[in-house]
Amino acid sequence: MKVLLINGSPRREGNTYTALCEVARQLKVQGIESEIVWVGTRPVRGCIACGKCKQQGDNRCIFDDDVTNEVIGKMEQCDAIIVGSPVYWGQPSGQLLCLQQRMLYAGGAMFKDKPAAAVVCCRRGGATAAYQTMLMPFQMCNMPIVTSQYWNIAYGRDAGESQMDIEGMQTMRTLANNMAWLLKKINGTDTTPRPEREDWEPMNFIR
Repeated sequence: MKVLLINGSPRREGNTYTALCEVARQLKVQGIESEIVWVGTRPVRGCIACGKCKQQGDNRCIFDDDVTNEVIGKMEQCDAIIVGSPVYWGQPSGQLLCLQQRMLYAGGAMFKDKPAAAVVCCRRGGATAAYQTMLMPFQMCNMPIVTSQYWNIAYGRDAGESQMDIEGMQTMRTLANNMAWLLKKINGTDTTPRPEREDWEPMNFIR
């Protein structure tokens, strides 16, 4: 079993990457393979509603000059997906939004019924709005949404700073445990009634 992790930040190894790495490490503990794909800094096209992807019928977007078709192709070999993004103006990165809309419309058959989750990183506010935006496309594609002990948010500004968000990192590990448990259930390799839980480690920012 394998989970595809999408780093939707223009910063290759910023806080979004840090959060996704925490998920990947815990997935490995659970025996689940993962791969992180960086969207990068090149533009990702928005959907222009041309309908060509449906006409050609190959689960690919007609435009092949960005990361979209690469991600669709990888989902043929993956059992689940987690998308991650920093928060800009209370929203996910523009590249990630364009990627989600095109990959799910053109390549929907590669995603249908596969578990999905979202991860967001922010300095202070806007995280829940961005998080909800990233989940909505999955809900239109019959994709089970994998939850955690809290919304999947990690806080930090400078690269790697989110590692100091103790509760945020625990939230990432819990997400990974829940994802692994669900995938094993789907594949019939786990008979436990629920995944193991860490003791809650709350972290308040006013001390």
